[in-house]
Amino acid sequence: MRYVIALMMLTGSAYGMELAICHGEFALCAASSATPTGKTIKVNGKTFQEGMAVCPVLKGKSIADLSLMNGSCDAPKGKVWSLFSTITSYPQAPTWAVTPMTVTKFVTTRESGMSNMWSFSCTLIAKKVNDVKLASCYGPINESPWNSDHVPVGTEAFSAAPAGALNPVGGNFPIK
Repeated sequence: MRYVIALMMLTGSAYGMELAICHGEFALCAASSATPTGKTIKVNGKTFQEGMAVCPVLKGKSIADLSLMNGSCDAPKGKVWSLFSTITSYPQAPTWAVTPMTVTKFVTTRESGMSNMWSFSCTLIAKKVNDVKLASCYGPINESPWNSDHVPVGTEAFSAAPAGALNPVGGNFPIK
């Protein structure tokens, strides 16, 4: 966990991110996977396949890239931002029971890449599941959270999603 946060901080300034600590509600997609929507999404002028992930909504401090959020932690009405957090136990699918986070490494394939939901918009879901507030979050599949480049097949990445999840939310390891 600390490695991921340090990586975010080190790469943030190198790639023009506007990192900030937000306070309040946010979606934490770290253990979710994404389903392709059939649409595309643009990130910093590059086009990617869009994915949707269902993520728990939490409250507290979170880490954001304001360059992707209109410069503000404030989300539009009925929405939250999908952000990163230092929380290590949180509700996870399929039961949405609070479970400790386990980060694993994996390699992207043609059948399953990785998805990036960090600092993208989420729509609140009206009905709670097992008393957990959820959101549908939309972001790019196979887009690097560090530099908005395409992530090719065979790239080593990390996620807290269960092993074998398709298009797990996570990040690739930046190339030195």
